Amino acid sequence: MPDTHNPVAEQRPDDIAPEHIALATDRLFLNARTPQSWSDRPVPVETLHRLYDLVRLAPTAFNGSPARFVFLTTLEAKERLRPALSRGNQSKLAAGAIAIVAYDRRFFEHLPLLSPHYDPSPMFVDEPSLAETTAFRNGSLQAGYLILAARLLGLDAGPMSGFDAEAVDAEFFADGRLRTNLLVALGHADGPPSRPRAPRLDASKAVVIL
Repeated sequence: MPDTHNPVAEQRPDDIAPEHIALATDRLFLNARTPQSWSDRPVPVETLHRLYDLVRLAPTAFNGSPARFVFLTTLEAKERLRPALSRGNQSKLAAGAIAIVAYDRRFFEHLPLLSPHYDPSPMFVDEPSLAETTAFRNGSLQAGYLILAARLLGLDAGPMSGFDAEAVDAEFFADGRLRTNLLVALGHADGPPSRPRAPRLDASKAVVIL
């Protein structure tokens, strides 16, 4: 039997070597940028599987995991998306892959498997509004995990909200069970950043500690 022991995974945050924290911080945040232009370098299917295998381990309410991912990697698949994109996002189809991050409106059907210690599915069965809100909220959370996991694997990631969600749903999710949340371009930047990083709000404007 292979040795699956992972001593790093057992370390508490205070025990992780500072150089490992610095490397992760650089890759996930400090040196990561959202490309404005994309290389057409492909993203291997194996990398997309690794990407999802990381995303699925991150927490969601009740472990419900409502996000569903459609990775568009071929020219033909990306062209199906083009009519739904805003003008400013058309060029991003050059990226190696485009992820459609959708959410499953009936995600709760999987809860007996995903939450074996406590099955919360009855609270959603006759409450479609609650199910929709829960699916959207936690699916958005998983989209964030997708971006960070992509950066960890050496990919650039660019989220997009400039698109016609109803058009995407009609093209890819015609049965109505899934609904589009956002799109994420995945791949590699075409050269270095063309402009400085945009400002961010400092803590005085965005954080309250009580």
